[in-house]
Amino acid sequence: MSLTRRDFARKSAITGAGVALAGSVGALATAPGALASYDTDSAGEESADASGGVGYGPLIPDPKGILALPAGFKYRIITYSGKTKLESGEFTPSNHDGTATFDGPRGTTLLVNNHELKGPRANWKYPVPLTEGLVYDPAASGGCTVVEVRPDGQVAEWVGIAGTSTNCAGGSTPWGTWLTCEENSDRAGTNGMTKDHGYVFEVDPRDRRANRDPKPLKFFGRYDHEAVVIDPKRGHAYLTEDDDEPNGLFYRWTPPKGFEYGRGRFRTLADDAGVLQAPKCYNSGGKFVDDLSRATKVGTVYGVDWADVPDRDARTVAVRKQFADGEITRARKLEGMWWGDGGAYIVSSYAREESPVQHDGQVWFYDPKRRTLTLKVLLGVNPDPSKDGAFDGPDNITVSPYGGLILAEDGEGVSHLFGATDSGRTYPIARNDLNVGTEEEPEYSEFAGVTFSPHGRTLYANIQDPGIMLAITGPWKRQRRS
Repeated sequence: MSLTRRDFARKSAITGAGVALAGSVGALATAPGALASYDTDSAGEESADASGGVGYGPLIPDPKGILALPAGFKYRIITYSGKTKLESGEFTPSNHDGTATFDGPRGTTLLVNNHELKGPRANWKYPVPLTEGLVYDPAASGGCTVVEVRPDGQVAEWVGIAGTSTNCAGGSTPWGTWLTCEENSDRAGTNGMTKDHGYVFEVDPRDRRANRDPKPLKFFGRYDHEAVVIDPKRGHAYLTEDDDEPNGLFYRWTPPKGFEYGRGRFRTLADDAGVLQAPKCYNSGGKFVDDLSRATKVGTVYGVDWADVPDRDARTVAVRKQFADGEITRARKLEGMWWGDGGAYIVSSYAREESPVQHDGQVWFYDPKRRTLTLKVLLGVNPDPSKDGAFDGPDNITVSPYGGLILAEDGEGVSHLFGATDSGRTYPIARNDLNVGTEEEPEYSEFAGVTFSPHGRTLYANIQDPGIMLAITGPWKRQRRS
């Protein structure tokens, strides 16, 4: 996410965080194709469930100062910006964001990792390398890397796409590819860019040749994209927009009649293929709802109609500004999405200033069969963001194979990975203990890229600044609904 309540200036400094962290895991810089990792266990205590059957007990501070976990859990560093290296010899890019996992060849796990790097390449110490044939705009600093975790523990990493901007949450497809989303809609000639931005691109983790000559999927629209999911049954794509003044929208794209999904099929579509629409929500009494932040009770259900977007490429007016107030339903800080349980889970990060109702985060569930939005999780205003018991600013999200949801926090104080049960009850899973600020003014970067491995035994997550991918394992268990 780019419009956070954090001081984002620290993330854009070429030096700073890298200097502050120098020497913390210095042994990680290794030869290309044989990347080292680092393992650590949480303190050797018996696992304690202090939350009445929900969660995994209290978080134990990490003596290494990176990741606090419940007893019995451990983490491993997979990639570390400026320390681990790509196959081509360059350092892992910074600003890790959205991620998904895929089954790879010979028992490997493949991950596609977004790098949320905005603006010219000179702004960043570790931009995504401009790899021949994989570059969209040579002036842009963002993109994706593909990470291969092998059964013997070895790790390899290479560029999947380069020359894109502010690659944020994204989303996987039912056919095993990754859709990377640009959360930046600069036009060519703006901020040094040579091409228009604000698009979605497809990255194939298994076939490097399929990623050559990147093509923007313009039929999804040009705006500040956050996340995308695909309905595997009906074929719709659902997308979130993280923007304000006015607030962003939740979109639905309907493919053209007769279109058959599959690897590389999106490249065959025209820029205006299908229909892009924005939602119009109504309460049980049929009254129009202008802002999703008005909901104050878990279980609130809104009906949804859809309105066509007039100009999806925003040639003269931004897409979200093409609708007058009262025509569509907006939301505050739309963030990550994940497909599961027959629908789309959608995060609205927080609602404070000028919001009809203040909160520190919502999770909605869109049911395409019933055409309804149901509020599943509501985080009240966090009274003390420095503690583990309350959470604020949810961002990336995944559906847990052990029941409920797991969310990455990007809030006011410390950052957590936290779970939410089917009834909306929350519990901590991990805490970022890596201070990228100062002792006097500590700062803890957001979590991102939360996703389980295909077999469900490993939870991957990113610390965005300085850019660390972590693999978390431990005594996962089925969570109660209550």
